[in-house]
Amino acid sequence: MKDGLPLPGYEDVVAAAQRLSGQAVRTPLVHSPALSEHLGGDIFLKPEILQVTGSFKFRGAYNALSKLDADQKARGVVAFSSGNHGQGVAEAARRLGIHARIVMPADAPAVKAEGVRARGAEVISYDREREDREEIAARLASESGAAIIPSFDHPDIIAGQGTCGLEIFQDLAADGISADQLICCVGGGGLIGGINLAAAHHSPDTRVFGAEPEGFDDHARSLAAGERLSNTRKSGSIQDALLSGAPGRLTFAINRRLSGVGVVSDDEALDAVAFGLRVLKLVVEPGGAAALAAALSGKIDCRGKTTVIVLTGGNIDPQTLAEAALRPGRP
Repeated sequence: MKDGLPLPGYEDVVAAAQRLSGQAVRTPLVHSPALSEHLGGDIFLKPEILQVTGSFKFRGAYNALSKLDADQKARGVVAFSSGNHGQGVAEAARRLGIHARIVMPADAPAVKAEGVRARGAEVISYDREREDREEIAARLASESGAAIIPSFDHPDIIAGQGTCGLEIFQDLAADGISADQLICCVGGGGLIGGINLAAAHHSPDTRVFGAEPEGFDDHARSLAAGERLSNTRKSGSIQDALLSGAPGRLTFAINRRLSGVGVVSDDEALDAVAFGLRVLKLVVEPGGAAALAAALSGKIDCRGKTTVIVLTGGNIDPQTLAEAALRPGRP
């Protein structure tokens, strides 16, 4: 139990997988010869860019919304998000017939705000530097009786995201493969927390590493300090999907088992987007490419190791994609 909410367990991930059956995409685990040669290891990719709404966030959102009772569904939901969680909640709400309002920073990529609106949800904009998104969401929920759907620090969200890890380790086992390590981006820690639950059950010897932006390395600093530490900055990175203020209370309790965190610059994230586009033929947004950036930059060594890299989202605005495509580097 943490702050009144129970820590989720492996059994919650399994139950979430049952709810998500027929709703979420079971994304493939793909071996990459090109990346394996480039990094000197045996590299597998989990492309959550192929997930509903273009990111892993649909998993947790649908799991959480599907567990609401009929009365709560009738009163609607409120979420706060820079975009991917918002799109996941919007799509889950659309499928379940629930009205959704999404509190989004005014500087969120337009493609993400458009994705929320296209799925029938209402966008409430705020100033990331001067306003508090959680306070805005709490006020909206108080006025309407809507349920707040957090982006990461909730047992149902963590369990839903954990189905990504469950699929990874099931697919590896089916092929008789053991992963030495897994790299996944970390914002609030919901996805990597859920992956840790699956890893602890299926593959406890697999080392799990995070990847986060320079200037927003709250997990790296928190792990070193042994306590939750916050970021002083609120904006200023193109890795917008990862700009959480601090590790979650629930997620940090789970993610203490992380083997480390690779901290990547925006330039390294853009290099990873460019590598994904040119070499892997995949479209990945900067935050979604953070794990790939940590591997390509050598922040996490993949030489001689079997490594799973999670590509968490592909909702990139055209201008950033064009900038990445024009960067010098591999053809």
